[in-house]
Amino acid sequence: MEQTMGNIYGINGPVIYLRGNLGFKMAEMVYVGTEHLVGEVIGLTKDKTTIQVYEETTGLKPGEEVIGTGACLSVTLGPGILSNIYDGIERPLKEIQKSSGAFIPRGSSASSLDTDKLWDVHVTVNIGDTVSGGTIIAEVPETTAIVHKSMIPPNVSGTVISVAKDGKYTVLEPIVTIQCPDGEEMVITLLQKWPIRVPRPTAKRFPLDKPLLTGQRIFDSLFPIAKGGTAAIPGGFGTGKTMTQHQLAKWSDADIIVYIGCGERGNEMTNVLEEFSELVDPKSGNLLLTRTVLIANTSNMPVAAREASIYTGITLAEYYRDMGYHVAIMADSTSRWAEALRELSGRLEEMPAEEGFPAYLASRLSAFYERAGYMRNLNETEGSVTIIGAVSPQGGDFSEPVTQNTKRFVRCFFALDKSLAYARHFPAIHWLNSYSEYVTDLTPWFSSNVNDNFISYRNQLLSLLSQENSLNEIVKLIGSDVLPDDQKLVLEISRIIRLGFLQQNAFHKEDTYVPMDKQYKMMEIILYLYDKCKKLVALNMPMTLIRENNIFEKLVSIKYDVANDELEKFDEYKQMIDDFYDRLIATNA
Repeated sequence: MEQTMGNIYGINGPVIYLRGNLGFKMAEMVYVGTEHLVGEVIGLTKDKTTIQVYEETTGLKPGEEVIGTGACLSVTLGPGILSNIYDGIERPLKEIQKSSGAFIPRGSSASSLDTDKLWDVHVTVNIGDTVSGGTIIAEVPETTAIVHKSMIPPNVSGTVISVAKDGKYTVLEPIVTIQCPDGEEMVITLLQKWPIRVPRPTAKRFPLDKPLLTGQRIFDSLFPIAKGGTAAIPGGFGTGKTMTQHQLAKWSDADIIVYIGCGERGNEMTNVLEEFSELVDPKSGNLLLTRTVLIANTSNMPVAAREASIYTGITLAEYYRDMGYHVAIMADSTSRWAEALRELSGRLEEMPAEEGFPAYLASRLSAFYERAGYMRNLNETEGSVTIIGAVSPQGGDFSEPVTQNTKRFVRCFFALDKSLAYARHFPAIHWLNSYSEYVTDLTPWFSSNVNDNFISYRNQLLSLLSQENSLNEIVKLIGSDVLPDDQKLVLEISRIIRLGFLQQNAFHKEDTYVPMDKQYKMMEIILYLYDKCKKLVALNMPMTLIRENNIFEKLVSIKYDVANDELEKFDEYKQMIDDFYDRLIATNA
């Protein structure tokens, strides 16, 4: 095939221009200049070809050559992705560090996967088998936690005419040879490529009726997210977006985690990389990194690569979903990604919309979040991609365009609150500004797997917190002493809910992760105390007398005092509440 070539005519930051229509294709990957910087064609007219460069363009000059590859910007897929750390265009940072040190030199071209490593391959097809896109041809133990299932690329089909014996192979060696319907023979290796901006095909999209369990009470009990669902975690500086995503990555029951650090500070990404390399996976006892892939695109890296990093991450996630795994993506943060869109749009002299963001911001956000879902794959396995995106509105203003447009495309909204963070209440998710639209879909699951009363208790807790908010407005004006005792009781129980249930200590061994049974028991015991105290108040028992017993404080500390495997202790607490109730009744009879 004849190679398309041209010469640079103009340069504007990461955007370069070529004069005339030189035969390049839209979205084609190109190499720019003598250092072969990676770029992508983003605009074509009869007079001009526009290219965005994913590397620093300092030193480029007009006249330098641009060479087309004939292919779209794609990621390399195969064994070796997990435990790896990539930049926004899937260059392996560990390999680049070995040759170049701490900073990525321009034009680095390290292979995304180790092409020399030998993998233990178990071939799962035989000569004569009819195969098509998604058919699993081999299994490879990629890490101690995950078996990699190599597949026929989508849109390929045929009959197997030769297979390799089980043994050790590199990702480039032939595993299977198939004869296509047109008679052409095709060699299939462990490696395949896929364009990052094209969703991988599936057979069917399922309704979302299974929760992604996280062990975090405010998510699992109050605002659950479904497997294959979408969620946004918006919050201002210092409210805990990154730490919240860390907790979700550590404890969610997804099989594989894809963590995208998109435009975050370098020291934050360093902490993530160091922390993830040391964390032990509670499910398997292995390192968490054995089922994690990290994409690090820090704020000092080229802005165009930041825009691509989101698509790189979602494509890797879809690849593992096609194997039948449940994948969770942590995108931190989509605001920095939107800022990259804004900067590129400005360079392209496009008409700006609200706050300078491009008019296509909403469609780009929807294209990203719509790639989530619980799917039946082409090979009849089931897998899911769940997207949890952090949003960093400037000044914590949720009315800005990125947050508002994100709300249109996600069904969970975990609103971080600055005042809660400053009060050291973590996770600092405000229960009145947050919501989950999956509650109705997940109700049957909670009823059959936890308890029929689970959703009812969850609704009662939210109702009490809402009442507390209304009462606090009165308290600010005239003080709490004038409130009737039933309203004082609401304030007291709401305090238990806030401090004893919603507040969670990530550094306490019993509180960092809480199973669903314990979450249900905690809700049950809080509401049991509320019912008993409500009866006492109905008998004209003053709240001052009820408060004299330290029973409220004991319920606040249940999260620490009752271990996750000691749920029988809740019966002791119930008995303690009964004794407290009987004692007050007898004293005031």
